Amino acid sequence: MKVEIKKISEIAEVKGGKRLPKGMFVIDEPTAHPYLRVVDFTDNGIDRSNLKYIDEEAFEKTKRYTIHKDDVYISIAGTIGRVGIIPDDLSGSNLTENAAKITNISSKVDHRYLMYYLRGPVGQGQIVIRTGGTSQPKLALYRIADINFPCPILPIQQRIAEILSAYDNLIENNRRRIQLLEKAARLLYKEWFVHLRFPGHEHVKIIDGVPDGWIETTAFEVMDVLSGGTPRTNVSDYWDGDISFYTPKDSTDYAYACITEKTITANGLRNCNSKLYPKDTIFITARGTVGKINLAQTAMAMNQSCYALVGHPPIHQHYLYFALTEGVEQFRSRAVGAVFDAIIRDTFKLIPFVVPDTKLIDLFLGYATPMLRQIDILSETNRHLAAARDLLLPRLMSGEVAV
Repeated sequence: MKVEIKKISEIAEVKGGKRLPKGMFVIDEPTAHPYLRVVDFTDNGIDRSNLKYIDEEAFEKTKRYTIHKDDVYISIAGTIGRVGIIPDDLSGSNLTENAAKITNISSKVDHRYLMYYLRGPVGQGQIVIRTGGTSQPKLALYRIADINFPCPILPIQQRIAEILSAYDNLIENNRRRIQLLEKAARLLYKEWFVHLRFPGHEHVKIIDGVPDGWIETTAFEVMDVLSGGTPRTNVSDYWDGDISFYTPKDSTDYAYACITEKTITANGLRNCNSKLYPKDTIFITARGTVGKINLAQTAMAMNQSCYALVGHPPIHQHYLYFALTEGVEQFRSRAVGAVFDAIIRDTFKLIPFVVPDTKLIDLFLGYATPMLRQIDILSETNRHLAAARDLLLPRLMSGEVAV
């Protein structure tokens, strides 16, 4: 069967987002107007864990640049080529100037099919060759409009989209379960170790704001703070091996970091200042996106923009993860000026840390560790689902797999 080749300009409009007017900023407090940034776009959709918002005044000045249900978004600066569809609950969001929307899509084109094509290797290849600039690459709107894509009859488009959507639906369900598990464990930590409503608290004396028997110290005193490094980038033998290489770009908003953008070889590991850190080592980003905390899902090396953190007994890694997540957040909220623009080793000497009774730590881990293990399993499952979907996508698009 012959398949027509269409340009995006023939079946839709391409429009850009908008920078907020001078003196106006995104806010953390939820309003009726989410503001979608490139950092919110992932390979599998929109990450809602750190959404930002704008107030009514900012919205009134930028409301021409909203994006609506079933529009296809595409990042055009920074991380270029992140593609997805706007879901119902984010319809009407404002869109960053670093992204574009493909809107008013023809009724002869399934918007999901178009999105999957642009996510696939051929579509991504077209995006790459159309990206201009050297110091600050950018994908121009007119170049998006010029992208060609195969346009079979609508029922075939819909069938392809349904097959691929089944994978994405499973991934999204697992992602929501991960968020719920993470939230539950964090709330439990806060209830016990911040609000001090731990089991048996009624019978424990509080001395200077700390339960009797607990030790007040700093994060620096309860863990090893270890460094990373990068192999020489001009030595090809050091790169694209089997060892995951964690950088701030690989940080996630839930416990486990499972996929890294770059990998290194054993030879690369021998020729850099990073160790191979085992599973459940804690990584904290020290520059760029500062203060993001992850557990390594597998053995990883890391670059010099992060620290690896390993707790001293009786501080288990899982307890340390939740304690640092809470401690860094509190420290960030109190920090003044440039104190938290970057993390150095001495920063950990400023982060208060309380070591509870060992039995209470063990009791907490009895609840929290199974939650983390479930997050571990679900995130690994999502990785396999995404790999299966990405393997199937080009075969469906090319007709190699019949629908």
